[in-house]
Amino acid sequence: MPKVISTLAEAKSRVKQLLSDTNQRVILGIVGKPGAGKSTLSEELLEYFGSANSVIVPMDGFHLSNLQLDKLNRRNRKGAIDTFDANGYVSLIKRIKNDQNSELYFPIFYREIEESYAAAGVISPNHKLVITEGNYLLNTEGEWAELRNLLTESWFVDPQDDLRLSRLIKRHQSYGKSLSEATDWAKGTDQKNADLIGKYSELADFLIRIND
Repeated sequence: MPKVISTLAEAKSRVKQLLSDTNQRVILGIVGKPGAGKSTLSEELLEYFGSANSVIVPMDGFHLSNLQLDKLNRRNRKGAIDTFDANGYVSLIKRIKNDQNSELYFPIFYREIEESYAAAGVISPNHKLVITEGNYLLNTEGEWAELRNLLTESWFVDPQDDLRLSRLIKRHQSYGKSLSEATDWAKGTDQKNADLIGKYSELADFLIRIND
């Protein structure tokens, strides 16, 4: 069973310990259901450890383009596990782990346009802490199965479900959906993904249960 981290101070202390235990780059995987607070926690850690020494690499950058999703007839369930370039993401994490002396570029997803920009982010040799966050880092099927062993440590963000759902609906509204549309998406497509993600929570090293 994973151990539990219940405060932000504990989370910061744990990362400090990881960094002090090795001369190698630390790759911290932050996993969770849609709306769990993965990005918020990642940003808080980045602010604390500083952008000169740390960087966030979101899995979201590896969304398939809308063009590809339309060709595959998957756009109506964007965010599902088969709407990402799993091979591309796993390959990047391998490079982050194995090539610590080069600048490595990665795509970033922009919700305003629902597309990714290639090479919008960069990992430098100075980045000793790489925080990668996303939904499927603990999945054990196909290409995803390699990820867990590439991570220094994995954290599963696990808030109360009503709080997560409320956040998710507000997020969808902020990007233009009506309350009805946002609720339907959160309880439909997003919930199907959440159910899959939740199956792998016990594979994490830590559960993150920080109360707002």
